[in-house]
Amino acid sequence: MTVVVRELNVYPVKSAGGTPLTRAEVLPEGFRHDRAFMLIRPDGRHLSQREVPRMALLRPSYDGVKLTVEFTGTGPSAPLAHAVPADGPVLDVTVHGNPCQGVDQGDEAAAWFTAALGRDCRLVGFTGRRETGIGGGTVKFADEFPLLVVSAESLAELNSRLAEPLPMNRFRPSIVLEGLGAWGEDAVRFLRIGEVELELVKPCARCVITTTDQETAIKGREPLRTLATYRTHTFPDGDRGVIFGQNAVPRALGTINVGDDVTVLSR
Repeated sequence: MTVVVRELNVYPVKSAGGTPLTRAEVLPEGFRHDRAFMLIRPDGRHLSQREVPRMALLRPSYDGVKLTVEFTGTGPSAPLAHAVPADGPVLDVTVHGNPCQGVDQGDEAAAWFTAALGRDCRLVGFTGRRETGIGGGTVKFADEFPLLVVSAESLAELNSRLAEPLPMNRFRPSIVLEGLGAWGEDAVRFLRIGEVELELVKPCARCVITTTDQETAIKGREPLRTLATYRTHTFPDGDRGVIFGQNAVPRALGTINVGDDVTVLSR
């Protein structure tokens, strides 16, 4: 069985669109620049596509110096070209109620995102450290885990059950593998890609963001309706969720490329 990397994606702004990569640097908190920025309400709580589906139409890219964001909907006529400040006011913010901090990115960025989304919000950049509490990983503004690993065949199997097939971007993966077979990621514990080693630590319970078309921001009922009929999982704490993909924590760091071979170390 040959397993290879088929896609790599980074998400510079939490809950905005992803940026496809051909090469990614893996750090303890996941891909470099992943979830480095976040949009917040006036009270400091994070914004996501759950409440604001139009966030799917944000197309960010970040090179470590400048954050560029295009908006594919009706809104600002020009992309945001934001030179990230070296410092600024530090705000207390939360991610799903968990406290952390962010550096305010200024009024111009706030006005641009407010105009795009029709929602009063501000942009903050990550500062500090967050531990997930599961698997020993660290994250920036990600919910809990540094990386999400998905098998391409899992999507193909799901699409065979749907009236209209869905693209992989509905599931917002970090790494898409080909060759594991449908739901093959569920059986993997450790894998190696070049010098990088990952531990797959927990199935990913999916939320309503998967029902939002990432090209139009229109919400529907799939894939959760179909997945719930055969992919509902009970976790050790008794919680139940509809699962697709596996959350992963880096154990050895380095770089990975689209097309790299993957070695399954243990199942």
